[in-house]
Formats: sequence, structure tokens, C-alpha cells
Amino acid sequence: MDQWYHYVLLVVVGFAAGFINTIAGGGSLLALPTLIFLGLPPSVANGTNRVAIIIQTSLATAGFKSKGVSTFPFNVYLGISALIGAIIGAQIAVDIKGETFNRILAIVMLAVVLIIVFKPKINVEELAERTTGKHLWIGIIAFFFIGIYGGFINAGIGFVIILFLHYVNRMNLVRVNATKVSVVLAYTLSALAVFIINDKVDWLAGLTLAIGTGAGGWVSSRVSVNKGDGFIKTFLIIMVIAMAIKLWFFI
Repeated sequence: MDQWYHYVLLVVVGFAAGFINTIAGGGSLLALPTLIFLGLPPSVANGTNRVAIIIQTSLATAGFKSKGVSTFPFNVYLGISALIGAIIGAQIAVDIKGETFNRILAIVMLAVVLIIVFKPKINVEELAERTTGKHLWIGIIAFFFIGIYGGFINAGIGFVIILFLHYVNRMNLVRVNATKVSVVLAYTLSALAVFIINDKVDWLAGLTLAIGTGAGGWVSSRVSVNKGDGFIKTFLIIMVIAMAIKLWFFI
């Protein structure tokens, strides 16, 4: 990454990723391949992306809190469980071969496209939440494994979290997103630590990307987005398919 416009591109892609991540999920499906295409080794791109995710989720969490949306202490329990799992996942990501990682990322990206297209519609009406007792423990166990995947690759994790919290814990979409960003923040901290210890972070690229993701996360956390949902979904599907093909055949 030795051209000035690479960093401009990172800010633009970062904003789109942060915006998409906060309202739904899948932003890393844009950010991570972009880092790889700009020349970073896959493991370094993976670690670098975490810098941006931390900034974005921190600002998104603050944005939800400023609007009075909080799921404390439920989000803390899930966050701690996911944080532990992410340490395992990040270590796997550090040790895996670059070519293997690219192939896995390509498969994950296409799988997420299928989830985007075929996932059931979410009813956003108020439901009786189930965040205590056995449903709390189910969440804690599930988020340990979600944390492993998040620590490993993170791409598309938002969709999994949204579906789980809505259908298992019966949270409405706003509270789901507020929980999601705080949990992702928690487990990304531990994942980033693993990448830092293994010298797998390009700080300049990560902080540049973070400028965009932070702005995108803050804006989308404070603005109700309904009209743009169809456009975002279509744009994301097209970009993800194109990037997955490039990752599989041309990297």
C-alpha cells in the first residue's frame, strides 16, 4: 500500500462497512477483501480489520447509548463468553496458510449471500424478551462458539447474531443491533490482542479504515434506515459475489 489513493479507498470502503455492519451485518465482507486486494497478507489484513471494527463498534455502542438503547447486563454476559471464544479463533487465523484463508473467506462470503437472500423476515414488533434463566445460558454457550468464528474471520457474523438474538432471545431489531455492536466490541478486543502479539496488524491501514468505519457506525446507529435497505442488500450481494470469485481464482 504505497499509493495515496489506497488510503482514500479505505476510508470510503470503511464508511460503507461501518454503516452496513451497524444496521445489519456483513461490512467485513467488503473491508477484509479490500485490504487483501491492496496487498496485505491475509493474516495481516484480518488483524488490521480488527482495528477498524473496534473503533466502529465503540462509536456505534456510544450512539445507541445516546439514544437510550442498552441491554446491560445481558450484553456483558454474552460479550465475556464471546471474548473467550475469540482468543481461540484468532489464534487459528494467525496460524492458517494465506491461500487456505482466502479460499475459506470466499466460501464464507458466498454462504452469507445465501443467508442474506433466504433468511426469514424479522418481525420488528415488540416481543417478550427471553434474556434470563435458561435462555441466558443458551446465549452464553452459543456466543462462545460465535466468538470463535468472530475471532477467526468475523465476516458475516452480524447476520448470525441478529438471527440468534431475535429468534432465541426474542429481542426487537433495535435492541438486537445494540447488543450486537457491544458484543462484537468485546470479543474483537481479545482477537486484536492475539493479532498484535503475533505482529499481524498494519496500524496505518487499520486506523485509516477506522476513520471510515467509525463514521459509518456512528451515523447508522443514530439514523433509522428503512428506505435504503433494499439498495444496501443488492449492493452487498453484488460486491460479495465479485470479491469471492476474485479471492478463489485470482489471489
